[in-house]
Amino acid sequence: MDEEVFVFGSFRLIPAQRMLLEGGKPLRLGSRAFDILATLVESAGETLRKDQLMARTWPDTVVDEGALRVHVAALRKALGDGQAGKRYIANIPGRGYSFIAPVTHEQRQPAIAPTNGAAVRGNLPAPLTRIVGRDGIIAALAAQLAQHRFLTIVGPGGIGKTTVALAVGEKVSASYDDGVWFVGLAPLPDPDLVASALGTVLGISLPGTNPISGLAGWLRDKHALIVLDSCEHVISAAAAIAEAILKAAVRVSILATSREPLRAEGEWLHRLSSLELPPRSDNLTLDEALQYSSVQLFNERALAIIDGFALDDDGIAPVLEICHRLDGVPLALELAAARVDVFGVKGLAARLDDRFTLLTSGRRTALPRHQTLRATMDWSYELLTTASSPPMSSKGSRTSPQNLWFRPTSAAMSPITACSTRRAPTHWRSWLRAARARVSEGATPNIIVTCSRKPKPKLRRDPQATGRRNTLDKSVTFAPPSIGHFPISAM
Repeated sequence: MDEEVFVFGSFRLIPAQRMLLEGGKPLRLGSRAFDILATLVESAGETLRKDQLMARTWPDTVVDEGALRVHVAALRKALGDGQAGKRYIANIPGRGYSFIAPVTHEQRQPAIAPTNGAAVRGNLPAPLTRIVGRDGIIAALAAQLAQHRFLTIVGPGGIGKTTVALAVGEKVSASYDDGVWFVGLAPLPDPDLVASALGTVLGISLPGTNPISGLAGWLRDKHALIVLDSCEHVISAAAAIAEAILKAAVRVSILATSREPLRAEGEWLHRLSSLELPPRSDNLTLDEALQYSSVQLFNERALAIIDGFALDDDGIAPVLEICHRLDGVPLALELAAARVDVFGVKGLAARLDDRFTLLTSGRRTALPRHQTLRATMDWSYELLTTASSPPMSSKGSRTSPQNLWFRPTSAAMSPITACSTRRAPTHWRSWLRAARARVSEGATPNIIVTCSRKPKPKLRRDPQATGRRNTLDKSVTFAPPSIGHFPISAM
């Protein structure tokens, strides 16, 4: 059955999927505002009384007109109503609201199975580069999926979760009669769109009132693997959908990737580690270094960037330094390899103290959070709530805000001196203890401290001394002027 699509201005409204697109991209809209918009658009040109709108939007709840006005105002703001001459919703004094923009109707045909006998068995994208250093993990996860229907690959940004998940899906695809389906959640701005995104991938229309129930019902008799990728920013919705599907469809399995566990019923975790690092040794030969996956990846990506690149004995030491300084994290190594043509391996190793400025040449087609090292870190930080995020300024401390940047991350950094809560500024201590508690719940235990310069120790007059002798003010104690992991275990 075809599903109705309403088109107005640059927007496309698909009520069956509870989706509003602007220029082809999902627009974040609250559920109440969406209900109001759908009601107005379906009756475009007519004036709807306020009680009609409230009955449709809050069918089982008594609310006053103030709630309706608030949501209409939010809806107008989201649509850009009144900007550049655009008008969509009009308030008819004493009567109600009307959708006044021209609306056209389209019929969108849902995806249907081929009639030539060939079954669609999924949508996994083909890999364009060789996967380095993950063969054992991919085989192990494929075996685990045969035992556990709900498996989540957890790890920091850039560690290769998506790459491994796709490889696992490809390896086990023959085991699922109805295929392996990849659902990329990273572009979604709103958790309410998760069900619609999954429905779109599967080619099904979902009811507007209870899309999760519709998904579970459609999958009830299917034998399939669903890969939910990048769940961290819509984690509650992803967990709820995963549980509902697994309870209703006993032959469906779910493989998820996230920077933290979904904490859903039946979930099994695999924490993905970095690539293998070689030992720090001056006696390591080229052949020995290339036995380690981190060096292999860096070498292969540099070869792809520079025609004729060849790692020689003189380049072993700086490449080992790069791999260790970047903790063997695949994304960081790929970003570093992309700059070898500019600096060479020795120049690159010497500049890693300024890695946020240096590692900025990701693929143009990559997700924005994978194009630079800073973007990868920011993605993690922006997911934190106000209560769980650390202080971004240092008012009241001896280090000024412009000299201090403190935020948790999962990006690759080289270790610095451990710092305990006893040595941390007083106004950080409660947050550090809370961060340690989050780690026990599964959060990634990486916190970055960046200090542009080491605060100069102040000298003070020793009251026990005579003359002009001064002693060091020991209250000024801080971490080294570097960037690195702030070990939670040391708090």
